[in-house]
Amino acid sequence: MPRLRLALAQTNPIVGDLGGNSAEIVAAVRRARDAGADLVAFGEMALSGYPIEDLAGRPSFLAACRRRARGLAKELDEAGLGDVVVVVGHPDGPFEPRRFTTSNAPTAIAQNVASVMQNGEIKARYAKHHLPNYSVFDEYRIFIAGDELLVLRMRGVDVALIICEDLWQDGGPVNRVASADAGLLLVINASPYERDKNEVRLPLVTRRARENDTMVAYVNIVGGQDDLLFDGDSVVVDRTGAIVARAPQFVPHLLVVDIDPEAATLTDLPENVARIELALPATGSESGDLKPLAADIAVVPDELEQVWNALVLGLGDYVRKNGFGSVILGLSGGIDSAVCAVLAADAIGAKKVFGVSMPSKWSSGHSRSDADDLAERVGLDFSTQAIATLVDPIEEQLKLDGVAAENLQARIRGIILMGLSNQSGHLVLTTGNKSELAVGYSTIYGDSVGGFAPLKDVPKMLVWELARWRNSFAARRGETPRIPENSISKPPSAELRPDQTDQDSLPEYDVLDALLEQYINGGLGRDELVEYGFDAAVVDRIIGLVDHSEWKRRQSAIGTKISRTAFGRDRRLPITYHPTDI
Repeated sequence: MPRLRLALAQTNPIVGDLGGNSAEIVAAVRRARDAGADLVAFGEMALSGYPIEDLAGRPSFLAACRRRARGLAKELDEAGLGDVVVVVGHPDGPFEPRRFTTSNAPTAIAQNVASVMQNGEIKARYAKHHLPNYSVFDEYRIFIAGDELLVLRMRGVDVALIICEDLWQDGGPVNRVASADAGLLLVINASPYERDKNEVRLPLVTRRARENDTMVAYVNIVGGQDDLLFDGDSVVVDRTGAIVARAPQFVPHLLVVDIDPEAATLTDLPENVARIELALPATGSESGDLKPLAADIAVVPDELEQVWNALVLGLGDYVRKNGFGSVILGLSGGIDSAVCAVLAADAIGAKKVFGVSMPSKWSSGHSRSDADDLAERVGLDFSTQAIATLVDPIEEQLKLDGVAAENLQARIRGIILMGLSNQSGHLVLTTGNKSELAVGYSTIYGDSVGGFAPLKDVPKMLVWELARWRNSFAARRGETPRIPENSISKPPSAELRPDQTDQDSLPEYDVLDALLEQYINGGLGRDELVEYGFDAAVVDRIIGLVDHSEWKRRQSAIGTKISRTAFGRDRRLPITYHPTDI
């Protein structure tokens, strides 16, 4: 049985950074070659970053990507790495609109491709067939689909190559893998992280292996790109679906594994299948000179650790990739700001996190002491800017009272944070959670001020779970728990009036989050929610708040997506909306 040494490189690209992404690719190929790899595969759009959105319609960008892909092949060869087979994802074009009969969009000029590089050349390219048009994806609108499966024959093995969504959809290229008698199905991906996605993704990989009686190698990119987060978690399974090797989540990694796929036997090719032959040097795994590799199978953390790691990476990459040196946020002593502060410290280091306490005349003593306690535990920079002397003259001049006066306090705090941000170049973090964002429980241009919202896709009950997990994690490491117990246990409050709590105007958060889960993620309507078991009056109030808060959400900061339905491009609803049958 033939043997290949395969390397899956899960890199962290930045959209548009063709030079930086290329350098990362070259470095990974060099490490793979040093480890004796015959074939190195990178993720979908690893050269350009993903998603490129409407850059796919910019001819100059596409031309630059094409030049860089060709230049990368030559650079690998000049670096003495030319005999390794390298598979890299990138956009290709520009093409004439409607040149391809597979085109869905009449103005599309690009394809989502995988280029096969060796000896200074692009030997072949594969264009993605299935172009997703759901959730955060809009590839159907911006790309031209391919229509041919590509098979690479090397060292007596046929390797079928496809891209991401092509694995998920029945029909098309994945159905030709078995008829092409490929010993290995190689899938390059840019698959965003979601909670519980492994419950769908890994079973799909194993099912495709069994269906096609072939090994499957699945390589995914890693890192944050705006609100999307890619978790890596690249994996290789055998013909039965058993895991052979697995990369860790949320970190760049080079997974090198020896595989023994079935030998190629097919002479004639099925329809819409192309095959090229690639020569590999005898110095690779086939020579027998290399010591067999031990299986590298990363342990997948529990769910709360995965979510925490996802939020840390999403925030950290947004800060780093956009050139910020530090972040600033309001510290109220409450659970949301505390969790945001610890996330930020884990992401970029406590010394780069600036917390500001902004007490009003209604602020409790514990809100200030809890914020101070948190700052000491975390080791972040902490200052106090009292707001009463700023609020009082405006409130008096405008004769504000009630909600208008409450919102003024939040807006003054926003002005302070933005002023300090302008002065020192900090990125302002807004600390609201998904539950609050859903029902509009925030002040526009006040506590919603900020450039990034770490908890935007994190419901309130999960915020508490994450706080307890992070403290437990610290205790297991012999460290001081980061979040004060009082911030976790006390009733949540905006403290904009005397003795205020969130539950003055909202149901208990366990009820609210359960209802929001079914309305937002489950798509249940009013009558279905009541039938599900929620109180009719609560249902009417909450879905009314959700529907009428869309205008606030349109203006909210982005934040890392961790759920199937995050606010933003996952859920696009009209602002002007008068439901007649909810």
